[in-house]
Amino acid sequence: MLRSILSNIRMIEGRKLEFSTKGENDILNITEQVQNIIEQSDAQDGFVTLFLQSTTSGLLIIEWEQGILNDFRNAMERLAPKSGIYEHERAWHDGNGHSHIRSSIVGANLSIPFAKKKLLLGKWQQIVLAEFDVRPRSRTLVMQIHA
Repeated sequence: MLRSILSNIRMIEGRKLEFSTKGENDILNITEQVQNIIEQSDAQDGFVTLFLQSTTSGLLIIEWEQGILNDFRNAMERLAPKSGIYEHERAWHDGNGHSHIRSSIVGANLSIPFAKKKLLLGKWQQIVLAEFDVRPRSRTLVMQIHA
């Protein structure tokens, strides 16, 4: 089955998107930007791979609702508290040891199918970039459209 799926992939288009964040706890809904790239591509059906070139931010799918976004921020604080003790801090003294841990928990990549140029997200699903670093950052999202 996998062989037949892979043999149907005839094209890969690469794109990059740039985002600016406000720093720690900033969450950007990037669904529309990703959807726009899919619509501009030559692909009708396939999947898109998203990869964030970062070790202090992450990509996730979540409902875009303020309560859930606050719950997510609070969960990240419980999992990797800013006030925790991190070896990274001892080496670099840059205040973002917790940011690296949060990024590794969430991850920096997603793969999402699309059909007829539309992302096949569920009713409430949105693609978001979560910033964990303590300062504003410029982020590069690498996209590969597989069709």
